[in-house]
Amino acid sequence: MALKLSRPRVRDRLATRRQLRRPSGFRIAVADTIAQLDPVQWDAVVDGESWFFGRDYLAMLERVPPAVVEPRYALISDAAGPVAAVVLQWAEVDGTRLRPLPRDADDELNPLRRLVDKLSRPARAAFASRLRERVLVCGNLLTYGQHAVAVAPDVEPDSVWPAVAEVLYRVRRAEKLAGQAGFVLIKDIPAGDSAGVAQLKGLGYRGVETEPNMVLALDPAWKTHADYLASLASKYRSAVKNKILAPIDKAGLSVRAFTPSGALAARAHALYLGVHENAGLRPFTLHPGYFEALAATAGERVRFTGLFAGADDTPEALRGFIVTLADGREALGYHIGFEQGPEGPLPLYLRLLHASVADAIAMRVPALSFGRTALEPKSRLGAKPQELQVWLRHRQPVFNQIVKRLVGFAHHEEAPDTNPFKKS
Repeated sequence: MALKLSRPRVRDRLATRRQLRRPSGFRIAVADTIAQLDPVQWDAVVDGESWFFGRDYLAMLERVPPAVVEPRYALISDAAGPVAAVVLQWAEVDGTRLRPLPRDADDELNPLRRLVDKLSRPARAAFASRLRERVLVCGNLLTYGQHAVAVAPDVEPDSVWPAVAEVLYRVRRAEKLAGQAGFVLIKDIPAGDSAGVAQLKGLGYRGVETEPNMVLALDPAWKTHADYLASLASKYRSAVKNKILAPIDKAGLSVRAFTPSGALAARAHALYLGVHENAGLRPFTLHPGYFEALAATAGERVRFTGLFAGADDTPEALRGFIVTLADGREALGYHIGFEQGPEGPLPLYLRLLHASVADAIAMRVPALSFGRTALEPKSRLGAKPQELQVWLRHRQPVFNQIVKRLVGFAHHEEAPDTNPFKKS
């Protein structure tokens, strides 16, 4: 009887395996470096897409690669020419930090769900420990947003996902000598744009909602940070002035733009490491030469803004910094680093967020994307959540079944519903 019950599942697994190995009908070129692919064809596909698909940026990452990350690329074509460009990364990831386990007690869960959550915790912890291995990422671990697949302007985006699945299968199978990749991860698909990637459910992929990307809409009427402050309701404006701006000014710190080069770049990297090493999730570590290379490659689209003690721009005077990068119709409040000084605890992080708001306003973009972490302070800035998903698949069918069940127990922090602006 048990054997009869298991047969449909076996047939489903075999069908999935055959489908995964069936060619998609597209022509696919896979490369270890961006220079190995036809630059004209790559540019034709990514034209008008995010700067993070650009060859200059990707080549820069190859020169100053993040620790434990190796790039791969693919160009997908049909009979008429290139239709999609794919950015991939191999990463050595500690699976226990891919997704924090849910807390034992959560007021939003009903009693039955809490009981199941508690009883499944040991199994989920053991499963997470199994994930200390190579992961093939479709996307860019250094960014937030859909920087995995760029589709040519005249191509229906949903039509290329079977070819993307073939790319992922080819790359994973081609590199078995370097170590098995347990998980394949497609990164940062906006929840409203998941119809295309959802085609991969039949191949064992499962979507997981992550912490949202916090996005601040920038009013075109704002010309300066002072205009932004004036748009806030009085209690929020007073809090910014009295609890963030005033303490920084009183401590003798000033906000100034700088160029990360030489010793100043080394200081910025040290400040970044101070924050990075205290983070619960560290899938990569930036190269010591990354900030200088980013400034040189991005040019006018990037701004490094620092908190300096006194009037000096020496490395020793730099106490914190934030990177703001314009990417099409939005800016990213990107990398950050800071350390407390002899004055005692100061709101350095919050002051740097406001510096990024000022830089984004000066860049004249419609929105500022702050990423996933620290949802509460970003919501007090006026940022709203943009729901994102990652799509996962494990090479072992039994683990895919576990992933399917674990998706139902995946929890993440919800962004507070805060409106700091004056009522219209």
